[in-house]
Formats: sequence, structure tokens, C-alpha cells
Amino acid sequence: MKTNYPLDQEVDHHEASSSRDITTPTKQLVITRVISSLDLIMRIIGVIGTLASAITMGTTSETLPFTVQSNLFRAQYDDLPTFTFFVIANSVVCGYLVLLSLPISIFHVIKSEAKISRIILLIFDTVMFGLLTAGASAAAAIVYLAHKGNASANWSAICQQFYSFCELISGSLIGSFVTAIMLMLIIITSAIAISRP
Repeated sequence: MKTNYPLDQEVDHHEASSSRDITTPTKQLVITRVISSLDLIMRIIGVIGTLASAITMGTTSETLPFTVQSNLFRAQYDDLPTFTFFVIANSVVCGYLVLLSLPISIFHVIKSEAKISRIILLIFDTVMFGLLTAGASAAAAIVYLAHKGNASANWSAICQQFYSFCELISGSLIGSFVTAIMLMLIIITSAIAISRP
């Protein structure tokens, strides 16, 4: 017959709690590292999206194959300041993601418990999200007018004539809005990573 002594129960209880203490920080570290890895992947997708959008819009040009009184009909992205702003906004966000954001994100994968750099990155991510959303939204409004026109303002649609131009400017919006969604998710995951103990 075995007698349980209170001292034995305390030792067993102490061993169980210390094993829980060892697994909990390791589990939290793994979760934080997974969040950091997702953050890095979303930033890489953002680089690809903004780079593709800036290049597509920046190289968009179409000349119609006919002339009227020796005048060529030509459409270029820089004919409209909105598209120029779109290219600049995408270029700035792409530069930020490549030069500042990706190196710090790689650092976070290696050293998951860093907090101050995450806060700084969160602030910059929010600013870049605002810039990119402004550029993409302004360009989307002009693309809509190019496709549909506006009868009230007497603006006719130009996409029947400049089909290739309209196709490219519409396509360039996709990468920009995908990156905006990625930045929104990055901001959320950064906030989660900062709030974790």
C-alpha cells in the first residue's frame, strides 16, 4: 500500500507547471514566427503587384492608325495627371517595400520578439496603404470614365477607339488593389504580432 505524501504532490505539481511553462513560450514563439513568415510573403506579393502596376501604367501608350489634318490621335498615361500620380504612388510603395520593409520583415522572421521595429513598420505600412489607396482609387475613377464616359458632363468614352490603352490601364489597377489588400492584411497581422506577449 502506497501512501501519498503532500511533499510528493507538490513536487509533481511543480514539474507539471514547469513543463507547461516551457511549452507555452515555445508555442507562442512558433505562432509569432508563422505570423512573421506570412508578413514576409504578403510583402513579396506587394512588391510584385506594385512593380507590375507601375510598369504597366508607365509604358501604356496607343496611337490610332489614322490622322485628321495631319494630327495623330494618341493616348499616353502621362496625358492625365491622375495616371502620373498612380505611377508615382506605386513606385514609392514598391521602393518602400523593397528597401525598408522586406529587410525588416526578414529580421522579424529571425528575431520574432522584436517590438519597436514592428511598431515603426506598422506606422510606415499605414502611410503607404493610404498613398497606394489614394492613387489606385483616383486612377480607377478615370478608368471608369474612359470606359463609360459621363453623359451629364458631356465626356464621351474613349475605350471604343483606344481599346489596347484601356485594357492596359484597367489591368494595371489589379496589381495595385491586390497590394492594397496585402497592406491591409499586413497591418492587421502586425497589430496581432505587437499585441502578443
